[in-house]
Amino acid sequence: MPTPVQTSPWRTRFILLNTSHAGNVGAAARAIKVMGFSEMVLVAPRWANVLRREETIQRASGALDVLANARIVDTLDEALDGMTHLCATAMTPRDFGPPTVTPREHFVSLLNKELLTPTNKALQPDLIEENDLETTGNQQGMGFLFGSERFGMTNEDVYRCHACLSIPTNPNFGSLNLAAALQVIAYEWRLALGGFFDSVRPEPSPSVRPELVEGLGVDPGVQAEQMPGAHTLRFLKSPPTSALPTPLPLSIRAELPRRLADAQQVAGMLSHLEKALVAIDFLDPAAPKKLMPRLNQLFNRAEVTQEEIHILRGVAKAMLDVAARNTPHTPAPTSMPAKG
Repeated sequence: MPTPVQTSPWRTRFILLNTSHAGNVGAAARAIKVMGFSEMVLVAPRWANVLRREETIQRASGALDVLANARIVDTLDEALDGMTHLCATAMTPRDFGPPTVTPREHFVSLLNKELLTPTNKALQPDLIEENDLETTGNQQGMGFLFGSERFGMTNEDVYRCHACLSIPTNPNFGSLNLAAALQVIAYEWRLALGGFFDSVRPEPSPSVRPELVEGLGVDPGVQAEQMPGAHTLRFLKSPPTSALPTPLPLSIRAELPRRLADAQQVAGMLSHLEKALVAIDFLDPAAPKKLMPRLNQLFNRAEVTQEEIHILRGVAKAMLDVAARNTPHTPAPTSMPAKG
């Protein structure tokens, strides 16, 4: 029997889009590990070898396991497997798209909603066994998206998210460094999940691949406090409950019969539905306007399940079949005999 530990039913991933500075990748890895998380995915970074660059490793300051297990992918779709809730980051609200909220406001609302949904009536305040959520397939995925240092996030990427997080800052100077913004959001998310307790351990850190730092003179087993110029941060007990808008329980055993579709599954369904809407002449591909982003937002709010995705794909397939049957068949032109 695995040792019961207090944990969260949320898998957390930090997704960096088109990152241009190697140092920010290292600093982001450090911020992720300090808050007890471990997953980082880079989408089309400027440097293909960014995880091995000396500046990256130096700025990681001992968070080498996060770097070692980070993934580099070409597209955002590839980074969204298992993620059921996406949060964009932006300084200012967009004219269209998900609601813009502060991190603390959104996290408290989201986690309270999870506890109050009808499917979670059987919540029991006991302990969750390690890996229990993964084996039952009921773990939800939180994906935090951070745009490029140069131009932020594209509208198309923001439209795919459930919320747009805006960190309250000086209205006359609100520009945050990428790693600094990630640190704030990681802290707020950890706080919402219950903070750190003596009886709770952070997410397990995978072993470091030695080849990541080979040749750079860095011991893969080095800890943050052993790195030059590093300041050790000890995990403390959770702050007083008065520091949170609403106290949220950390340990729960949840009976979650609803398996939410992840962002990849929603994107695949939307692509299928788009083809069907074009086939029945509802959508003009030459002037799509914002129909598909609006449908994306609609399905995000509905929190569709995997079974519902299958139903919607079946509807799209039927639409395509009917459209194909009703399309007049144009016979191929026959060749005319040459006149001599």
